[in-house]
Amino acid sequence: MSFLVDLICTKTAQPYPADELLNLSEEGAPLFARYDLDAVRSAVDRDALVDREPTMWRYAEVLPVVDPRFRVSLGEGYTPLMQTRALGEHIGVPHLLVKDEGLNPTGSFKARGLSAAVSRAAELGARDLAIPSAGNAGGATAAYSARAGLKSHIFMPQDVPVANLVESRALGADVQLVDGLISDCGRIVAERKSREGWFDVSTLKEPYRVEGKKTMGYELAEQMSWTLPDVIIYPTGGGTGLIGMWKAFAEMEELGWIGSDRPRMVSVQAAGCAPIVRAFEEGAHHAEPWEDARTVAAGLRVPSAVGDFLMLRAIRDSGGCAVSVSDESLMAGVTEMAAFTGIFPAPEGGATLACLKSLLASGFVSERDRVVLFNTGSGLKYIDAFNVRGG
Repeated sequence: MSFLVDLICTKTAQPYPADELLNLSEEGAPLFARYDLDAVRSAVDRDALVDREPTMWRYAEVLPVVDPRFRVSLGEGYTPLMQTRALGEHIGVPHLLVKDEGLNPTGSFKARGLSAAVSRAAELGARDLAIPSAGNAGGATAAYSARAGLKSHIFMPQDVPVANLVESRALGADVQLVDGLISDCGRIVAERKSREGWFDVSTLKEPYRVEGKKTMGYELAEQMSWTLPDVIIYPTGGGTGLIGMWKAFAEMEELGWIGSDRPRMVSVQAAGCAPIVRAFEEGAHHAEPWEDARTVAAGLRVPSAVGDFLMLRAIRDSGGCAVSVSDESLMAGVTEMAAFTGIFPAPEGGATLACLKSLLASGFVSERDRVVLFNTGSGLKYIDAFNVRGG
């Protein structure tokens, strides 16, 4: 059962009821789910989790679905944490691991967030969902909506990866292509949702996608015997995964499952769209929108993020940093990671390897560090980004 209590504004800590369909707080900030962690601590034996189902729902007590009958699942989560000794030795980081989110349903980490969000939306009575998407979130929304019997309305840039477009339409979604970026798609959803009766499941504009994403942090700790790595390198567009893991670490410490040590959280973005990197370097608490965003990594082409202040806070509080890499280096990272690990990463996953090399050169990462790279999706979703006739 879930021990969900209420929602809180991430800027003011004002509480909001958890039994209503809500988007942002009155301050225009994301809402976070809050749980009775004292009750969870009494009810759950951390070491007994090993006997539970190998999906993200093994952590049901700290997930938002109250009635298990509304749980919409395709088997998402509990992805492998892969030892990558050959790649680590090749680049000089022997203790290197890759968390392969490309093995989720619909081929990306977006499955986690949309499983939680669609489940809770259905439980609270939603019938039509709407989302702006650069690709993978749209496919996940279509899949989980289909599973739940809900209608999904997906707005994607015209140059979205073909696999995401085909996937979303095949799953029965109403897909509309927009001449612009994901931010332009988001404006359309915001303008039409009230009139059309849609519930908006945009990144961090509803409380529950981040709850699904935080399970990456729970899994990481469990898979590392309730310790955490020294460094996590995470590709960030909207940044929900990074924010969610930071939330998970705080919850687990309060539960007594881990100690107070935290990984250095590293945000990697594409050089052609790096608002968080720029804000981090300038010491800002919010990121100004990025003009003329361009990158082959569709998931990183997010010119502005509603959770920018949460990302920047987690990065700084952890002693981490934000780094941008070129499209050339992130695509080289794809082929290098693939050749040494057998994992075919998305361009966003390739960006983490390019970032790690940069951090090694700068001295931010040493050969003694335990480093986890997050590959957030399968390269199979991005075939049109590769020169398939070359080489």
